Amino acid sequence: MISVENLSKGYGPRVLFEAVGFKINPQERVGLVGRNGHGKTTLFRIIAGEERPDDGTISFPKNYRIGYVQQQIAFTEKTILAEGMRALPASEKGQAWKVEKILSGLGFAQNDMERPPSDFSGGYQVRLNLAKALLAEPDLLLLDEPTNYLDIAAIRWVERFLSNWPRELLLITHDRGFMDRIVTHTLGIHRRRIRKVAGDTGKYYAQIAQEEEVYEKTRLNDERKRKQVEQFISRFRAKARLANLVQSRIKTLEKLGRKDKLEEVENLEFSFRSRPFAGKHAFSARDLSFSYDGERPVIEDFNLSVGPGERICVVGKNGRGKTTLLRLLAGTLTPQRGEVAFNPQVRAGVFEQTHIASLVDSRTVEEEIMAAHSDVDRQTARNICGAMMFSGDDALKRIPVLSGGEKSRVMLGRLLATPVNLLLLDEPTNHLDMESCDALLAAVDSFEGVVVMVTHNEMFLHALAQRLVVFQRGGIQVFEGGYRQFLEREGWEDEGPLQKAASAGPVEEERLGKKEFRKMRSAVITERGRVLRPLEEGIAETENRIEQREQALTALTREMQAASQRGEGERIARLSREMHRCQEEIERLFSELERLTGDHDIRQAEFEERLQMLERRQNL
Repeated sequence: MISVENLSKGYGPRVLFEAVGFKINPQERVGLVGRNGHGKTTLFRIIAGEERPDDGTISFPKNYRIGYVQQQIAFTEKTILAEGMRALPASEKGQAWKVEKILSGLGFAQNDMERPPSDFSGGYQVRLNLAKALLAEPDLLLLDEPTNYLDIAAIRWVERFLSNWPRELLLITHDRGFMDRIVTHTLGIHRRRIRKVAGDTGKYYAQIAQEEEVYEKTRLNDERKRKQVEQFISRFRAKARLANLVQSRIKTLEKLGRKDKLEEVENLEFSFRSRPFAGKHAFSARDLSFSYDGERPVIEDFNLSVGPGERICVVGKNGRGKTTLLRLLAGTLTPQRGEVAFNPQVRAGVFEQTHIASLVDSRTVEEEIMAAHSDVDRQTARNICGAMMFSGDDALKRIPVLSGGEKSRVMLGRLLATPVNLLLLDEPTNHLDMESCDALLAAVDSFEGVVVMVTHNEMFLHALAQRLVVFQRGGIQVFEGGYRQFLEREGWEDEGPLQKAASAGPVEEERLGKKEFRKMRSAVITERGRVLRPLEEGIAETENRIEQREQALTALTREMQAASQRGEGERIARLSREMHRCQEEIERLFSELERLTGDHDIRQAEFEERLQMLERRQNL
């Protein structure tokens, strides 16, 4: 169990949290929530030992290991497989299959395994750091925005992996759906306090709202009572015969105390300016094709027709062409073949991560908003700044001093200032916190025009998508239906039927013939042996080591008895130290045996379920 007591941290006059305490119990998966800048990452760094608190303590069990995904890129091995193997626990050294499995889940291809880490983009290098943290199997895993730089297939794989995490987990993410499907508890930083509740973010925020409502009602009731007492004291202070009653009321007033009014919490609330559109057709892409430098086409013969008010989400793995398609639709790229034809009434607003570079360094936030459209005056710009959480003097900050998340909010603010009837959005939730993502979802949902959005956020996909443009299996297709229908009918190419069923509900099963059944059953049994054999060998080796250490402890006990009878003080002290070390080693080995056995049971159950499913399909 991890115990945090009276923890405080601030920077100058700004206090992040003060005299807070909480516990993380064995096997709890805890989601950490709170506004950007309220101290989530700072708390992670304190727990990881990378930063010191101003006050308070954190207690860990003996020999407790913490895994924290490093943002720094520092690799020493010649291949990503070798780099991953460096992270394996001592008991699993040499188990390359495990490294390959996790790297594959995070989007690395089989032919990537022997490539040097320096060959990969920054996003894939961060994935390699994430893989190393997962492979190390720490007692506590700290994950700060693990879905950044991951595509939807990798996010779904990480979600399944973390849902089966057998030890403790502390998670920060802006993706509410991802968090809610993983965590057992939610820990929140709110008003410089930290509160932990059992359940997902919905239960946490409901409890906070209820407690603050009770607090405010109690405060108002106390204020009314205080005024009544003050009026009584003022009215009857001069009456000698009521002196005792007046003194009683004065004591009551002292006991009442005074509750401060809760500070107004700044919320990101906004809506897009909708431009009227009366046509029956917004735009169409006809035979659209594009490739980079004569390579294999990223997009080939793509066709799409879009009507007014449609919500279309573009999904697929990274590097398949999603952003390229959005840029073709926005007109920032020219197709090599085909065309995009717009209704003359269409006015598009584009949000793209690379557009952050278009912000002018010499401008303030307010000036950038004003420059977005000719009819935006200073007051309108200030209102939009406030909606984007740049209130007061923050609206006068210059662009170079802003963080990546703040620059993204400026880009959103520019979009809010412009009346449009078509939104083209490329991963707009990056760099937003959970509350900001909720506000963005509400704003997009209420927008009257057409929305085409690239996103990996499954909550957005479930809530918004009416049609999908899907990049997978080496091509691009338009799926007529929402995200749930897509998962039920087609699903992602790398996922088996059990994984699809877990995400989308019941999947219609087809009957297997005898030959196909034997082939698939043989493949599962072969995989089971390959996966379980190393675990079984580790269990057997650990059991042997426990037996050896117990025999050694028995021998030491006999020696201790003999030394005690002879009164050999020095030998008694030496034997006592050896017995203590031997007992510690036995305890450590039993913990390792428990972990290995748990992992073995989980994996064995997975394979049994797969075999049972095959038998059901044969007997249909």
